[in-house]
Formats: sequence, C-alpha cells, structure tokens
Amino acid sequence: MSLALPEPAPLAAGPAGGSSHRAHRRYLEARALASKEQWPPAARAYEEAADLIQDAAYDLAAAHAAIKAGQAVRAVPRLQQLRARDPALTLAYTLESHAWLDMARAEQAVAVLAALPPQAARDLPYLNSLAVALQRLGRHEAAVQTFLQVLALKIDDAVAHFRMGMSFKELGLKAEAAECVRTALALGLGSSELSARALLVFLEREACRWPEAADELARLRAAVQATPEGLAIETGAFVHAVLVDDPAEQRKVAAMYARHLAAGVAVLPRRAARDRGRRLRVGYLSADFHRHATSQLMVQMLESHDRGRVEVFLFSAGPDDGTPLRRRMQASSEHFVELHGRPLHEVATEIRAREIDILVDVKGATYGSVAQVMAWRAAPVQVNWLGFPGTSGAPYVDYLIGDPLLTPLAHAQWFSEKIAQMPLCYQPNDGRRWRPPPSTRAQWGAPEGGVLLAAFHQSYKISEPVFDAWCRILQAVPDAVLWLLRWNANVQAALERAAAERGIPARRLVFAPLLGADEHLTRLACGDLYLDAWPCNAHTTAGEALWVGVPPVTLVGAPFAQRVAASLMRTAGLDELVCADVNAYVDTAVALACDPARRAGLRERLQVQRDTNPLFDGHRFARDIEALFERMWARAVQGLPPEHLPAIASRDPN
Repeated sequence: MSLALPEPAPLAAGPAGGSSHRAHRRYLEARALASKEQWPPAARAYEEAADLIQDAAYDLAAAHAAIKAGQAVRAVPRLQQLRARDPALTLAYTLESHAWLDMARAEQAVAVLAALPPQAARDLPYLNSLAVALQRLGRHEAAVQTFLQVLALKIDDAVAHFRMGMSFKELGLKAEAAECVRTALALGLGSSELSARALLVFLEREACRWPEAADELARLRAAVQATPEGLAIETGAFVHAVLVDDPAEQRKVAAMYARHLAAGVAVLPRRAARDRGRRLRVGYLSADFHRHATSQLMVQMLESHDRGRVEVFLFSAGPDDGTPLRRRMQASSEHFVELHGRPLHEVATEIRAREIDILVDVKGATYGSVAQVMAWRAAPVQVNWLGFPGTSGAPYVDYLIGDPLLTPLAHAQWFSEKIAQMPLCYQPNDGRRWRPPPSTRAQWGAPEGGVLLAAFHQSYKISEPVFDAWCRILQAVPDAVLWLLRWNANVQAALERAAAERGIPARRLVFAPLLGADEHLTRLACGDLYLDAWPCNAHTTAGEALWVGVPPVTLVGAPFAQRVAASLMRTAGLDELVCADVNAYVDTAVALACDPARRAGLRERLQVQRDTNPLFDGHRFARDIEALFERMWARAVQGLPPEHLPAIASRDPN
C-alpha cells in the first residue's frame, strides 16, 4: 500500500544551528537514504529528525520508514502519540494499521481504523487499509464491501480489483474471483503479472470453467516461455507444479520465483558444518503446523524420531488453530518455536541462533509460503520436502527428498536440488490416525446400490481430459455413480452441465460437502474405487483411500505431482492399478468396477495389511529419514558439496 506523505512545514527563521535546522538536515539525509531503499539507516535518521521538532510530517516519515525497515513495533508508539495530538489526522491511523498488519495483528489494525473520528476523511489509503485488514481477519464479505468503496473512488485501481478477487476466492466464489483478477490484469499489475496470470488459471480451474482455463493457461505458458532465463520474477510456481505437464518449464518458473524471493536478502554469514559431538539438530519450517494435510502426514514420524540421534525443532510461522492436531504437533518435538507474525528475516535469525544443522522447508511455494527464509541461509544444509510438489528452483536449497519412483535420478535435470531418495515412499503417513467404523452410504447422501466411484479432489485437479475419462467409465459401467466434493459454489453446476454434454445425467453425479478429517475417512471408506486425477495426483487423499481400504486407480506421468500416487501405491503393493496412459486408466477402472470379487479382495488385503504395511509405519519412516539426514550431514562435515543420494535399504525397526 503506497502512501503520499506530507512535506514538513517550511523552516522558521532562526539560527542555522537551531533544532529546526538540524532536524531538517537530518530529514534530508533520511530522504536520500530512503530514495535508495536503505530503510534501516533511513528510519534512524528520520527518528532523530522527528525527536528534534514537533511536526507531523517528520513523525509520519519516521513511522513509515520504520515499517519499511521491518521495525513496525517502533512505529506504533510514535503514531499513537501523533493521533493523540491530532485525532483527525487520517494518515496516522492508516499508517498505524500498516504497522499492525506488518506484525500480523489484523484485529488491532481494524480497531485503530475504527477509532478514526466520524468527521475525519476516509480517503483512499484509509479504505484500502481497512479492506486489507478485514481480509486478513477472514471477514471477507465486509472486505468486499470496503473494496467496492475503494473502487467507487478509483475504478482503475488494479490492486483493489485483485484483492477483492481474493476475498471472493475465500468465499468460494471462484468465477467471481477470476473476473476480478482478469480486470486487474487488464488494468496492469506490473511485475506481478505472471503470478496473477497463474492465479487466474487456477481460479478458472477451481470453477471448472475449462475453456477459459485453457485459454488463460496458454497465455501464461506463452508468457513464461517468452521470458528470458535467469530473471528474478514473481511467478505462480505452485500453479505450474500442479497444472503443467512439462517438468523443464516447471523448473524455469520455480527458479524465477526463487530468485525473486532472494532479491534484496542479506545472506547470513555462512555457518560451517562441523561435527560438534552432539545430536544432529533438524529443524522443520512451515506455516502449517495445525489442522492441515502436512501435519496429518508427518505427525507420527515426528513422534517417532530417535531422540538419541536427532534433536527436533519445529519452527511454526502459522496460526494456532487450537485443534487436537496442533496440540499433537506441539508435543511431537523437543522444541516448538512459535514464530507466527514475526518478519521472515527474524525467523531466519532465530533459526540461526538455534544452530540448526539441517533445515527442512515443509511448506514451499504454497499459500502462506515462508520459503524466503531459506534465502538467508540459516542452516548449513537446507532441504525441500513434502509441502511443495516439485523443485524449489533455489540455489540456496541443497536437497529435495523424493524416492526411486517419484524422483528417479534420470529426472535430475528437472530439479535444482540434488535428489535424496527415501528407500520406499517419500510421503509419511500416520498409522495412529482414526480407524473409521462401519457406516452406510445413506448416512452420507450416496446411493446404496451400484458402484460408487469416489473422486474427492480439489476442483482445480479436475481438467476436461480427466472428466472425459471419468465419463467414459460411467458410460461403460451403467450402475456406477461418481462421488465428488462440493468444493466451492461453482463446481456442482459446472460439472453437472459438463456431464450432460457427455450424455451422463445429473443423477449419476453425487456431491458431498467438506467434512472434518475423521468424518471424511469414515465417508471415504464407503467408496468402491478411488479415481485419481492428473497431472496432479491425489497425494494425501490417495494415502487416505489406501488406509480405509479403497483401491485407487492412477495415471503416472513425468511431473513430480503426477508420480506421488504411484509411489504410494507401489509401497502399498498395488502396482497393478498404476497406469501409463488414459486408455489403460479407463480400462483398468472399468474392469475393477465390473469385478466385485476382485474389489473385495483388494479391500480386504489393504485392511489386513494396514498394521504391517510400511506405508503406514511412521516409526520406520523416521529411521529412514534420519539415515538420509545423516548422509547429508556427513558430506557437509567432510566439506563435500551436496550430491545425489540414491536410496539404500529401508531400516525396518522390527
């Protein structure tokens, strides 16, 4: 949010060495530093100037520079004093709200803005700040109304259109969100264009508006391909990872984003890797240590770490949602370090202060990313694992943890990191999770008769080719029903319309609401088959289907995101349901749908082996990843650069 700051009052007559003249000289020095974006020294100079003379312009400049320098906490008292002196000074309220937002305190930002007297002007910066603060609080309907007030004052405000789209997105109105982003792009978003184009593609896919999504994806890919290599640009790395089937292009986009994150970062002095005669210190970094798929997957592994070998730190940059999973994550490590709301450079400094040996980013370039922390080089060895389905593209990340099927060494050119292979599957699973009791389909609104084909995917994964294949299966199995998630407000009508165009009546599509984890597993167990999507497979949900005894049928491909389900299924002993092309996928699903005895046998096998299958053995997984960490650390201690680490035999704890 850019602001126009007022100029100081003209100098009063007086001696050249007087306080007003000294303040003005320091102010000019500060402004020169600010023009070069040297914000910490600029903030100090502005503060010194403001302390010499009582002038609102000096205080506003000092507060603004402190916020820009990442020192928002220093700005708040000055702005509060200024508001007390001049209660109608709108800019003081607006700037203080920026400070609170910088400290991830949106509730304080809204409170400050609400304290502006009724007679004071509610100008464009004020309204923009209020809309953003409401958005951060999750009050999206109020945020939309406030963004509309912004646009009433400035209809061509591209950023306001974009941000309003983000609130529509959170309200589940994906098509409306897409139109906002499209308008913002037409007005111009400068260096954020590639990122916004990626988001537009994602929103169109979430709304299942396939022609629009295809057009926008073609434009996005053309723009990416036309962009020279080596640039630092804000991109939609996640969108490319899950919607594009070209791993080389995915790496290019990830690398541009990684350079964008690193721009302006002052790398910490390199800490040498030394054998200090103590346990290996492993730090896991994420904003998802609460009720989230990442925590669901890794919690048993964390609980099973050998405390004689590794000292485990969780660096949490996300909110505390108060759920049992959050409490379990907190208890799973020796050191749970709460960093939510802290500037990322402070997060990096905190990690460095803990003398972490191996720092693992389990978030990557996903929503709420903290990947920039890795650019500070807080640890001697840095690793990309689990949170992001592909390469980080970052020269400051040393290893990507995969496995022989997911990340074969023959695919090394598609990853900026060196590949470190787990012996089995790279994805952990919680063997202590909910074991669903029997339930009936009627409890979940699904028909009792016929074959129930579960496809509980986020709607962006459902492309037109995927839906075509599902409809071919429905046509070949007349008593089958497709079971889908009502992921947002647009998806049901869009998919029912698409099915009708393919000769499938709406009654053969059943839509289920979103549920909590335990209810979701109980409901999923009622399915007969799980139909996977591509080029982004089911990841967490494929593991859940295997856990409850529902065999998935998947299509493997070249990209990382299209190999995860195959890796899970190989570990579970279901290679027979991993297909190499669409026709084989359809044929396999049809054959299994028409063979109830085979389905029953697969379900029984999965349920009987649940306690012995290594896919659900968090204890074994912990031993294997510890061995991998030790191999990384051994190279670092010897002064050797990172190198590919092929899989070695699993450490069966039994």
